[in-house]
Amino acid sequence: MPDAFAGTVRETVELAISRGVTVATAESLTAGLVAARLADVPGASATLRGGVVSYHNEVKEHVLGVSGALLAERGSVDAEVARQMAAGALRACGADLAVSTTGVAGPEPHDGKSVGTVFIGIADGLGTRAFTHHFVGGREQIREAALRGAIGHLLDALREFPGKEPAGNKS
Repeated sequence: MPDAFAGTVRETVELAISRGVTVATAESLTAGLVAARLADVPGASATLRGGVVSYHNEVKEHVLGVSGALLAERGSVDAEVARQMAAGALRACGADLAVSTTGVAGPEPHDGKSVGTVFIGIADGLGTRAFTHHFVGGREQIREAALRGAIGHLLDALREFPGKEPAGNKS
């Protein structure tokens, strides 16, 4: 992990811990990379509740609660799917904030979407939102860019999230 990105991951975990915010992930194209990078930071267990690798649509639907009709109509590479994935991770892991990734890493287009199309979802108690990205490169580069994008959006969401008292500091 490059130093600048490692610093961003560390900042994300430390901010979540200092604000008492728990985090969860729902990952398709990144297949657990986001949760793994967060867990690389010592003390991450104070914030990271868990994650769901939902590479297959059945897992998106049955574990995360993504609408089967939505998946049938639009496919898995979709902004609303990203939002529903994040909301599902929030529920499944009992977290305060969740991030999701879905997209096309290649080598071929998928669900009518071009290689490099990535949607990152964020969910919290107030709602969900999704961000659209178009990354370039090969499969590894796109997955790495999606990882970086997810951590970046998670950090931004943490900065906006109303803080709570960390669990260890309650009297």
